[in-house]
Amino acid sequence: MIRLLIVDDHAVVRQSMCFLFEQEPDIAVVGEAATGTDALAMAGAVAPDVVLLDLFLPDLDGVTVLQRLRDNGCAVPVVILTSAPDDAHLLAALNAGATSYLQKTAEVGEVLATVRAAARGESTLPPGLTSRLLHAIRERDRSPDPLSRLTPRERDVLAAIAQGRSNREIARALRIGEETVKSHVSSVLAKLGLADRTQAAIFALRHGIEVPPAP
Repeated sequence: MIRLLIVDDHAVVRQSMCFLFEQEPDIAVVGEAATGTDALAMAGAVAPDVVLLDLFLPDLDGVTVLQRLRDNGCAVPVVILTSAPDDAHLLAALNAGATSYLQKTAEVGEVLATVRAAARGESTLPPGLTSRLLHAIRERDRSPDPLSRLTPRERDVLAAIAQGRSNREIARALRIGEETVKSHVSSVLAKLGLADRTQAAIFALRHGIEVPPAP
């Protein structure tokens, strides 16, 4: 029996995943978590065989959760299931120790097969993601300036992080939604290889990112 921990901040996604896996005789959902903090605590409490992890969480992003699991000596296989569309997240997740990476557009059979493979210790990537990974590695190696990897909007978000603003404050200042801010923050951390907002703020100051005055 494969013991599965599901981590996603959207209740409807967790419930759908639970329903899906409950139909499988060899998989048991032993825990659900909506935040990165809860995921770390639950991983230690329920001893899952596989963690199914989203990258966009309200407190810690999925890459940070992965890094902290590994730092804590937890070698549980982690399958990323996310809506993140860009290669930076793919590369960051794999660098942090993800076993496999799927997007939420994946077929049900693909999700089930990937979880079972992870439980056997096998790392898998869909063919399309494999080619994207190779492309992302080449692009990263070609670009010596890490700031060049950021879009103008991501640089704005990085500057706001350095100012100590919350996601809500950034959303208000940039006139975008909080979910969009969460996506930008996660992308900035992934592209720059940073673990959290504190590291992002230090990075911004060290690299001369202009910090706007407080509102």
